Amino acid sequence: MTTRRQLLGATGALVAAPSVVGAQGASSRLLRFVPQADLTVLDPVFNTATVTLVHGFMVFDTLYGLDANYNVRPQMAAGHVIEDDGRTWVITLREGLRFHDGEPVRGRDCVASIRRWAARDMFGQEMLANLDELTAPSDRTIRFRFKQPFPLLAEALGKVTAAMPAIMPERLAQTDPSRAVAEMVGSGPFRFVPEERISGTRVVYRKFDGYVPRPDGVASRSAGPKIAHMDRVEWHVLPDPATAAAALQQGEVDWLEYAPNDLLPLLRRSRNNVVKVTDDSSISVLRFNHLHAPFNNPAIRRATLSALDQSAYMTAAFSADSSLWRTDVGLFLPNTPMANDAGIDVLRGPRDMDKVKHDLAAAGYNGEKVVVLQPMDMAYLKAMADVAVDMFRRAGMNAEAYSADWGSIVQRRGSREPVERGGWSVFITGFSAAGLINPVANLGLRATGSRAWFGWPTSEPLERLRQEWMAAPDQPAQQAVARQLQTQFFQDVPYMPLGEYYRVIAHHRSLLDIPEGLSTFTGVRRA
Repeated sequence: MTTRRQLLGATGALVAAPSVVGAQGASSRLLRFVPQADLTVLDPVFNTATVTLVHGFMVFDTLYGLDANYNVRPQMAAGHVIEDDGRTWVITLREGLRFHDGEPVRGRDCVASIRRWAARDMFGQEMLANLDELTAPSDRTIRFRFKQPFPLLAEALGKVTAAMPAIMPERLAQTDPSRAVAEMVGSGPFRFVPEERISGTRVVYRKFDGYVPRPDGVASRSAGPKIAHMDRVEWHVLPDPATAAAALQQGEVDWLEYAPNDLLPLLRRSRNNVVKVTDDSSISVLRFNHLHAPFNNPAIRRATLSALDQSAYMTAAFSADSSLWRTDVGLFLPNTPMANDAGIDVLRGPRDMDKVKHDLAAAGYNGEKVVVLQPMDMAYLKAMADVAVDMFRRAGMNAEAYSADWGSIVQRRGSREPVERGGWSVFITGFSAAGLINPVANLGLRATGSRAWFGWPTSEPLERLRQEWMAAPDQPAQQAVARQLQTQFFQDVPYMPLGEYYRVIAHHRSLLDIPEGLSTFTGVRRA
């Protein structure tokens, strides 16, 4: 079998890749980007895939943003006032905000957008549960009236994790939250160009000349002035990592969102390439389907924890270079205020598979099939799915992979049917660091059954503790609840944390000022 490293050769010379641009090469105002996967769903409120979120932040904007230190800053909002002992917020919009269709952004657009987003997002659902009234007193103001003080409103409206609190025209925001919006009209710095989209191959954006960046602050993650230096951004979908690396070496693309780890030494040899470990980290997770056997049984989920070796997943996906990843990861992002060691001992020490088999039998495992969803066009997820299948099999479980492209995986994970009718047992994904600094934004922690994220766990103790955390008066009190939450997390096991990893990008050295965090395209310029 020919390996990717053999394809590249000992000198680092790459084999020819399929041409993705014409012979004229790139202009200084064109950026050619290779995303982690094809963009199959466009609506960043409806879909939680990271590739859809990246697309969303190009086309749409949010009322607030998060800076590099996860501090919330006004974005579309000029500012706000809080009245009535914290129960009333009045947000004023910046002047000059305009949608891609030429219409101004009005308060009623924001009200409709917030309601649609909140119907799908767990942070938004917390807001709705406490909301008495949401109105637009004028074209430039939005008013929230809460039953009780809701100090986390700006964090909710500025979250940088899925679902995105995207502001769209009222006519689109009135779309049923259970259906995706098809027309991409936002007020963000780039316009989506639907007529140039080729499914599975190319996505195109053009600079929106009507965008007015914030006049103040410093560009940082999703906060501050968003200035587009590129007139055109093309996404070239190249699922094979070797092909993507070859295209970068040959000058056919400018930027790989995920550089293939096994090819990093060779990519670094080129004088034209920059390989960079970003501060954009994620926690890989193995998500269980809580509706059907065997993982509808919490004792079986707990038994599989003893089979988990986080380093095996990280090494398979991100190489043996442990500077690129971290283990000993629990519920919260390491080195943040809520991170703690409660219950973490279950992940430490040698793995005793004989004991795991015994515990599974005692828990009632009876040979049920375990179907692991495996995306073949995302190398790191494919590798971790291989490790998962092997882990379950070594534990004596009847495991197999369902292999398909990421778009098909995203569609199948929405099925609530049992495996014999097209359902699933397990899939692997990553949660952005910003979503794991507290229990409110954590997509996988919500345990409200049918209203929860894919997997649909139910746990009254987890939900009660999340509410206690939100009501805690200060950080020490929040930290005490966070320990209880992590203890309960390892009892209920809504998902298994597989480790933290840092995204490695590769780009042509002519590209400057690529922002930290989620892949964004404002601020990027050419030397």
